[in-house]
Amino acid sequence: MPPLPPHPQRARQQAPLPVLPYRKPTKGRDYWVLNDVLPDVDAVRERCLEKDDWVKGYPYTSETWPGLRTMPGLEPSELGRIERLVKQATGAKELWVQKAPGGGTLNHNCIQVVGEGESEPRPHTDSRSLCRYAAVLYLNPSVPKDCGTSFYRQHLPGGRLGGNVVQAPHNNLVEALGTRFVAPDAFEEDVRVPHKYNSLLLYHANLVHSATGYYGSTLEEKRMTAVFFWMA
Repeated sequence: MPPLPPHPQRARQQAPLPVLPYRKPTKGRDYWVLNDVLPDVDAVRERCLEKDDWVKGYPYTSETWPGLRTMPGLEPSELGRIERLVKQATGAKELWVQKAPGGGTLNHNCIQVVGEGESEPRPHTDSRSLCRYAAVLYLNPSVPKDCGTSFYRQHLPGGRLGGNVVQAPHNNLVEALGTRFVAPDAFEEDVRVPHKYNSLLLYHANLVHSATGYYGSTLEEKRMTAVFFWMA
């Protein structure tokens, strides 16, 4: 789960956060942008818009995650095409979906719809114990470019810059920082990848990242994506 802004009292008492190692997000090494990944993307989008099994998050319920979700998103043949492209880009010989603790499932192949005002950028990493690669497929042709995905790095006291990578023995950003509560300015944007319809942003899941922004007020207008998490 992404770190949360601090409670005012906790913020005053909080010790300096650990400084993460830094690795400049580099296209072709740390992330990949694959364009025109689905030949039938318009049909996929229409199928998603017709769904009636959306699960509601914030602000509709007390859930901490925003907007609407439904899964599975892509059909097996579509997902197979995505996975072939991921293997080709990364050189991975095999991809698989790791079981979550207790036998639960990840939000893999999940359609997420989030509109303007339903969330803000929340820098986080995905769990190293559950995935090596993560990816987001953009499924709305009308969303502005600045509603893509950004990579972040730490913004430290005095204006110094810290890192952006979670490494062993930690599995996620909360473990690495030792807290879920961070100041609103604890991270700053480092690299921005624009939103582009039918493109797949693939990246190392241990890099600090977040949606850059959200858009729209109706199901048809809002930022719609499919998200994936793989071990390799």
